[in-house]
Amino acid sequence: MISTTIRTCFPVAAKVVADRAEEINKLNVFPVPDGDTGTNMSLTLGTVVKEVEALPADASMEDIAKAITHGSLMGARGNSGVITSQILRGIAEGLVEAKNQDHPTPSDIAHAWRRGVKVAFKAVRKPVEGTILTVLRDVSAKADQLEKTKGLDVHDMLDALVVEAYESVARTPDLLPVLKENGVVDSGAFGFAVFLEAFVNAAEGKSGELTDFKTTVDAKADVSAKVAIELNDDWEGSEFRYCNEFLFKAEKPFDVDEALAHLATLGDCELIVGSYPDFKVHVHSNEPNRVLEYMLQFGQVYEVFIHNMDMESHDRTAKIAADQAAAAGAGEKDAGPRKALGFVAVAAGSGEEEILRSLGVDVVVSGGQTMNPSTADILSAIEQANADNVIVLPGNGNIRMAAEAAASACEDCKVAVVPTKTVLQGFSAMFAVDPEASLEDNAAAMTEAIADVRGGEVTTAVRDSQAADGSPIHAGDVMGIQDDSIEVVGSSVEEVTLELINRMQDEEEGDSLTILAGQDMDDESFDRLVAAIEEAQPDLEVDPHRGEQPLYPVIFSIE
Repeated sequence: MISTTIRTCFPVAAKVVADRAEEINKLNVFPVPDGDTGTNMSLTLGTVVKEVEALPADASMEDIAKAITHGSLMGARGNSGVITSQILRGIAEGLVEAKNQDHPTPSDIAHAWRRGVKVAFKAVRKPVEGTILTVLRDVSAKADQLEKTKGLDVHDMLDALVVEAYESVARTPDLLPVLKENGVVDSGAFGFAVFLEAFVNAAEGKSGELTDFKTTVDAKADVSAKVAIELNDDWEGSEFRYCNEFLFKAEKPFDVDEALAHLATLGDCELIVGSYPDFKVHVHSNEPNRVLEYMLQFGQVYEVFIHNMDMESHDRTAKIAADQAAAAGAGEKDAGPRKALGFVAVAAGSGEEEILRSLGVDVVVSGGQTMNPSTADILSAIEQANADNVIVLPGNGNIRMAAEAAASACEDCKVAVVPTKTVLQGFSAMFAVDPEASLEDNAAAMTEAIADVRGGEVTTAVRDSQAADGSPIHAGDVMGIQDDSIEVVGSSVEEVTLELINRMQDEEEGDSLTILAGQDMDDESFDRLVAAIEEAQPDLEVDPHRGEQPLYPVIFSIE
């Protein structure tokens, strides 16, 4: 169901934006270089998460849409946050009108995006090309085009919309000169694409590979190629110093268009969104007192935030300068003798990263099933390894292509990719390393070492599907996955994990099991699960660790 998907995936996508907020902040040069777009978008999304999570389990899509609208309105921060709130409101309202709430069609998706465009553009009096609104419109136009494609699967459609979002982001410097001058893409547009990608990946449980459309990996690489953040401490042209935003409760009807026209005489970037009696007001002005005085004649203001964007801009510049200095210092510090052999791996959780580093991995790239790193991310990690030869462990089938592209693009060292499909295969591969052997011999030995590593994953279904044997799977069911095939379906993580391990042992008996607890499994539950495994499989040596991976409370391997 649409409602279940949103309740499950929205928090995941919001967390991805929160984790990358500082990265988005550094891109922020329009409408002023105050470096807060990522923070504002994250705060806006975080308020929505709280409102949606407070709903009862059986809440309808209409209830969820109201929570999204209210939460994003109440929590909207800054220009980017307010516009994001209207995009979310429009799309949510469009999804309420979907004809098939259980299995939405491409037409339902396209309709929701059209509604998002209508609501968001209505809220902004002077839309500027090359911003989040441009990306919204481009994605909606792509959805309209795909709606007419016969036989197109909704999941392929969503993948294509993510690609379009990143391609549109890559075009923003060509539409807004200030972006090109500063070597960046639009920060709000990029944050929006990050949110969309994370949401779609969470909904699908993976990043799909398309045949008729450019892959997300390629599209993200286009964005990365256009981002070379430069210092910008130039306040010239930024006429207004203060960002004023507040919630407003009208005590009598007032003309919103007339109020916006008046606010435009006091500043710019004026927005009034919401519906009577609750509104959010945003404007950049040099006279916050006059803004408040004007609105007070119509009602009450509360939760007032006034930011000095000039000071924030200087802070942004200082942070970027510090980062660049630190990076240069680290480069000088690490520039000593290059290693003969280095290792790069991709991991989704802090526990996974800690284990990989303990096994000798030099650089760990953050990413996994729901957040695939780009070719540029992996190439940068290869360069950071500071070695003549580097072996990359992608840890996921969807990341292998980006890893191989990075290996081909690297000119400073020789690179080999060992095609690990799980982080646990990466553990086994690292045990096979011979520091005295050549790159080719090590890659061959590591590839051979992972051949006998069988993996299992346990997660929760976000949509209706079917298991390998054809039995139905409903949203909310716990699934046990072996080699990308759903083999076990049940109601609890412990039950499904035990059944999947039993089946795998019946197929081929292994000697050892390495198991990682995800961030959603507490220590008590994990200890109880490990004890149950040891009781059910007394001949199996169990090696438990905290992996802290998202979405998958349990992943394990048997050798």
